[in-house]
Amino acid sequence: MSDGDLFKLYSQRILGLAAAIPHLGSLPAPRGEGRKRAPLCGSVVSAQVVARDGRITEFAQDVRACALGQASAAVLGSAVIGCNLAELERGRDELAAMLRAEGPVPGAPFAGYDALLPARAFPNRHESILLAFEAAIAALRAAAD
Repeated sequence: MSDGDLFKLYSQRILGLAAAIPHLGSLPAPRGEGRKRAPLCGSVVSAQVVARDGRITEFAQDVRACALGQASAAVLGSAVIGCNLAELERGRDELAAMLRAEGPVPGAPFAGYDALLPARAFPNRHESILLAFEAAIAALRAAAD
């Protein structure tokens, strides 16, 4: 990986997102929790939710990840309130396709993932980028049980 590749990957926008992750912390009374880890890099994202009628009404996350994982958590955190399981799964699948199959940027409310388009060229980072979705999905599934 050249210095130019790293510069393109770690853009000011990605670094800005990583520095401003919404909903950090924990909820006083979560109804569902999820924790996901990327074995390759060791990144971990945990999520807590409260849901009503299958939609997230409260959300908190703890993000111990690289700048790309943090940026992903920031995009998800800004869009997750009001989402249901199908919307989260669709967003995750669209993000995976964007990264792995040169698919389009995920649709609303996840269009902010366009910031991570340069990460397509770095497959070893994809799993970390998907962690925020995986943790939120696990938390919402746990809330439904």
